[in-house]
Amino acid sequence: MDNAILEKLPDFLETLGIDESPMGLCYVNEKPEYGFSPKSSEMPTREREINDEVDWEAVFGNFSCAMGHVWLARKKKTNAYFSSDQFGCPGAFFYLGFTKPQTETIINSLTSGIPGVMDGDHYCKSPEELRNIFEHLDPRPAPQKYCLVKPVDQFTKDELPECVTFFVRPESMCGLHEICMYITSEAEVVVAPNLTACASISAWPLHYLQKGQRRAIIGGFDSVARKYFKVDELSFTVSWDMFSDMLTEYEGSSLKTANWKGMAKKIEMSKKR
Repeated sequence: MDNAILEKLPDFLETLGIDESPMGLCYVNEKPEYGFSPKSSEMPTREREINDEVDWEAVFGNFSCAMGHVWLARKKKTNAYFSSDQFGCPGAFFYLGFTKPQTETIINSLTSGIPGVMDGDHYCKSPEELRNIFEHLDPRPAPQKYCLVKPVDQFTKDELPECVTFFVRPESMCGLHEICMYITSEAEVVVAPNLTACASISAWPLHYLQKGQRRAIIGGFDSVARKYFKVDELSFTVSWDMFSDMLTEYEGSSLKTANWKGMAKKIEMSKKR
């Protein structure tokens, strides 16, 4: 990581009225020495599902939301990490790249359910339609053993996050939205694709990155994960190269104009409320 870029981070955050470091996501082969992670669990892969080898009662009994671990890492300013046997949630297991395709049990649980077995969450009208969405998202296979999420200012010179996520309220998000337009000159640079909160900070930004498209992802609309967000807070995720450009170029953007300085009062009002 280029530490010279991070030297501008404190002023960048202060300008936006953001009180905490954004979180970086990367993949590593060595297990972190400390931090928050799910308990070990058997892997609910599609192959094992076909062979009737998945103990779904155990899988759901060991459930923990990935965003819950990220929330703890944010509060304690430390690591959250996940692996193929420490995933907590079958959804995160898929989105973080530890299995593919998604199991039919999970697809059914998120849509119409399984008669006599489980009620569906009805996030999508049918299993077929959700399956199509998953095939379009097509999460990249995890390139290394562990998915690591930690404050971006804790990355060493030998580490480089692929994605950087801000957790912000609307007034500060306005500034992030404006700087993304400034550095890319693309009117549709900011998108808000659906699915879970953890997909918004991992699978979706990596999806666009793999396609060579510069996109910022607004997330946190997942009602299950809202308990791990502050009131009125959403996530805003960019690739590392976009984050670097933000810090390099923001001083020439609208964030240093009189109009933006006028936002400071609204930001403080938002914090008080």
